[in-house]
Amino acid sequence: MAGLDLQVMGPALVAGLLVLSTHVPLGVIVLNRGIIFIDIALAQVAATGVVFGTMMWGPDISEWIVQLSAVGAALACSAFLVWTDKRFPAVQEAIIGVVYVASAAVQLIMLSANPSGAEYLKKLLIGQILWVTPLQLLGVGLVYAVVLAIWFYRDLQRERIVFYVAFAIVITLSVQIVGVLLVFASLIVPALAARSAPAGLRPVVAFNIGAAGYLVGIVASALFNTPTGATIVCTLVPIAVISAVIVAALSGRHREQELPADAPAPHAPAPRASPADASAGPSLGPAAGE
Repeated sequence: MAGLDLQVMGPALVAGLLVLSTHVPLGVIVLNRGIIFIDIALAQVAATGVVFGTMMWGPDISEWIVQLSAVGAALACSAFLVWTDKRFPAVQEAIIGVVYVASAAVQLIMLSANPSGAEYLKKLLIGQILWVTPLQLLGVGLVYAVVLAIWFYRDLQRERIVFYVAFAIVITLSVQIVGVLLVFASLIVPALAARSAPAGLRPVVAFNIGAAGYLVGIVASALFNTPTGATIVCTLVPIAVISAVIVAALSGRHREQELPADAPAPHAPAPRASPADASAGPSLGPAAGE
């Protein structure tokens, strides 16, 4: 039994680490740009594309057709968000929220016609991370490697079109492995917990926080027989909160150590004049005859 558990848990952990490898750097950009809900909106749109492809061509269609349907929906949504980001940047976050609500409503309407729609919706929300295959991991890993190369060599913080396209492809693949909830948690929670770390170390710190959350969540799911995706979210959040406190404390101590010994204390009050100085009045220069 333990061997079987390891055979299942091993690929699940690899899948989680692959997801974190792209979601962590993209999550840092998302937080910096203030478009927090873009991932859950695009994940919802990609999931709606999966439902649409399955509904149109039946459950026995090729996996490639489902992927094309999901990627097409996510890329179309990305093109729309690029346009709105240029035209209406002040309300971009609100537009992203509307996209999420509208795509979720369309998805529910389509699933209402499916007798097993409730089970399908659960699968889209919490994913099937325990049932990933080595072939799936290989394909996802290759795509993620390309996205990581783009992130490394291009400034996705400034290049909106490249960012949205890469983001749409990553989210489309991730949502079919780990589900909508875990996609959002993987993108935002580790990056948020690492906000106090030095800028150059944030991706590394965030990745390790996410890896700890996935590991503990997978083990807890196996021990208590709970849904794996939901369990990982429930372990990732408290681990991130504790890590954020530790990172903030260590970063504050590091900044104090770097402060020169003779530097004035921050926000130090200006020295107050003595009563004698106040009564003497302003100095008008040397007195006559001196």
